[in-house]
Amino acid sequence: MLNKADNFFLLAGPCAIEGEDMAMKIAERIVNITQKLNIPYTFKGSFKKANRSRVDSFTGIGDEKALKILQKVGQTFGVPTVTDIHQVSDAVMAAEYVDVLQIPAFLVRQTDLVVAAAETGKVVNLKKGQFMSPESMQFAVQKVFDSGNKKALITDRGTMFGYQDLIVDFRGIPTMRQFAPVVMDVTHSLQQPNQTTGVTGGRPDMIETIARAAIVNNADGLFIETHFDPANAKSDGANMLHLDLLEGLLTRLVAIRKTINEF
Repeated sequence: MLNKADNFFLLAGPCAIEGEDMAMKIAERIVNITQKLNIPYTFKGSFKKANRSRVDSFTGIGDEKALKILQKVGQTFGVPTVTDIHQVSDAVMAAEYVDVLQIPAFLVRQTDLVVAAAETGKVVNLKKGQFMSPESMQFAVQKVFDSGNKKALITDRGTMFGYQDLIVDFRGIPTMRQFAPVVMDVTHSLQQPNQTTGVTGGRPDMIETIARAAIVNNADGLFIETHFDPANAKSDGANMLHLDLLEGLLTRLVAIRKTINEF
């Protein structure tokens, strides 16, 4: 996943692991699409959603149960898997089941957490804090490197723009590529947080706009949360891509990347 290639790589899946049947169906569909388009693919699913707006929000089906589902997805389809971790003790536990440990944006400055992830030897995906500049991500990457692990990714998920919106500064892609391969988190960048309902909103109609701009600006990978039924997804449904739209989107993005590579 870290090697430079003609094509971009993809981290995609449901926001949270809601159950085995759902995870397997989504994974199978995406694997078939990415194999057809020759896109390196990593299945994404959170085993636990620790950062919720309300105490009654869905947080997970049980840590070990969800991690075993992630492991089954990887073994069944022969793809790497990625999940978030939220505390130091999560690192060793999750590393037994997945290939990539993701540091959430709100926690990317937590040195103990980043070091714990790095020390597992897994790939560490560092999500840029909504409050951080692209330049400042070099220090998060250096924490991984200083822990004896050279396998780091940076994922941009937008920057706070007022209280209830995010904006993507595409100048950050070439800046952060100086430090590590850069992934554009297309769907989280379109969240509209801090809604008065306590449920995050979103702009899924702008997914292709953000994805196209990322590919044109040489993002190494894309991060897309997708679901058969976003309206009833237990987490982040407001900014997800409907799974039926994924193949068309990726087909167009592959064509754009091919054109860019000709110059």
